[in-house]
Parts: sequence; C-alpha cells; structure tokens
Amino acid sequence: MTFPGAPIRLIVTADDVGLHPGMTAGAIRAHGEGIVTACSVVANGAAFDDAVAQLKSVPSLEVGVHLALVEERSLTGMHFPKSYLTFVLGRKDFAAIERELRAQIERVIASGLRVTHLNGHQHLHMLPSIFAIVVRLANEYGIGYVRRVCDRGGRGGVVRRASIAAVNHLGRRAAAPRSNDLTIGIMEAGHLTSARILDLLQHVQGGVTELVTHPGVAVDAYAHWHYAWDAETDALCDPHLRKAIAEFGIMRITPSALRSRD
Repeated sequence: MTFPGAPIRLIVTADDVGLHPGMTAGAIRAHGEGIVTACSVVANGAAFDDAVAQLKSVPSLEVGVHLALVEERSLTGMHFPKSYLTFVLGRKDFAAIERELRAQIERVIASGLRVTHLNGHQHLHMLPSIFAIVVRLANEYGIGYVRRVCDRGGRGGVVRRASIAAVNHLGRRAAAPRSNDLTIGIMEAGHLTSARILDLLQHVQGGVTELVTHPGVAVDAYAHWHYAWDAETDALCDPHLRKAIAEFGIMRITPSALRSRD
C-alpha cells in the first residue's frame, strides 16, 4: 500500500549484474552517470567474478543478490529448468531450493561485498512458499530489504500484461519487514527509454517505490530476451531524469536507507 503524505522515496535497481560483464558495466555507468542507486548480482552467473571485481571499486553502488532458480547453473547441484513457466508448473523440492538460495547468498557475502537486499530472477521469489524462504534467509543473514513486485504503469501485450498481473497478485499478498510498496519498470523490462521512465515516475507515490532496470554495455549474450541494454543505459543516464525526480519531490534512496515499517 502507499501512504499519502509520507516521504516519496525511490530505489532504482539494476538487475542481472554478473550474468555478463556488459551488464555489470551498464549498472556501474548508470550509477555513476545516472539515477541507479543499487544493483542485484546473480551469484551463479557466468560473469560473477568479474562483477565482484568491478563492484568493489564502486562502494556507493549497493549490492543485493538476484536469486536465480532458472536458466543459470546451480551452485548445489539441483536441476534448473530453462524457463520460469517450467519451474512454476513443475514439482518443487523446497529443502533443495533453500539450500540453493542459501548458497547464492553466502557466495556473494564471501566475496566481500556488502549485501543489502534480495530479489528474484524472473521474479520467482514471489511464489508464496519461496518468498517465505527468502524472507527467512534475509532475517538470518541480516539483509534488510526484500523486493515485492507490485508493478504500476508500463506498456505491454496481452500475454505480458497477464503475467505481470499474476505476479502483482502475489506481491499484494506478500509481506516482509522491510520492503517496497510499489514497483515500476517491470512491465517494460529491457526496453525503458527516458520518455517511458518519465511517464512511469507519475506512478511514484508516498512510501517506497522501486524502479527495476536492466542496463548493459555491449552485451552479446541472452539474445532471446530481446533487450535493448545500451539504450536503457543511455536512458538512465539522461540528465532530464534527475531534474524530473527532483521536481516531483522524489527522494532517491538505497535499500539500506529503509527502516522497518512494521
């Protein structure tokens, strides 16, 4: 829910860091030159070691874990399906899932990076039983923020809108001690322009909103996603966005800036 009269706060997160060096480079550029305040690292991504090395030189960019249960390689030997739909419809071993998510969190912590937030690749952490595991692990490891998907605005086809509506339904029912009230940007993942972001800012209200983004520089992998990584990086670095955020009375914050709102 949103809170009329409450401070208007916006977290801007770059997801998929560690999948490809260009995704990490995009997040860092969109932080240094643009509006990104945090990033989410895929602990089992092919470019994880590169991401750790790059992020250690940018301590102002807060780091979270982008928990992955599809597409990538498991750290614990569990089977990962190729698609989120296969995962959603298939049988689940929740003990194995918890071991895998724990291993991913511990790998990022062991790298020396400070972990301030958790979220999920393909938003699979929003499935109720998995969300409960993620919140429990966040509490155990002292990680103060878990993303809820409650997306507003954006353009998409019928299938995309239906899938986001389903995730939003789960997000409205999810509860975590520290989380956001709304998300923006997910509907148009990988295709945000500065004009589209300006439009999405109209949905930012009192409370905490998270703008979820996917910047990248010269990414030559994951072509099946059809993402415009470089264009999204350029959009996030558009100086007009900083000006608009200030004019709207929005305060950009990091996940660690939140206090419990129990």
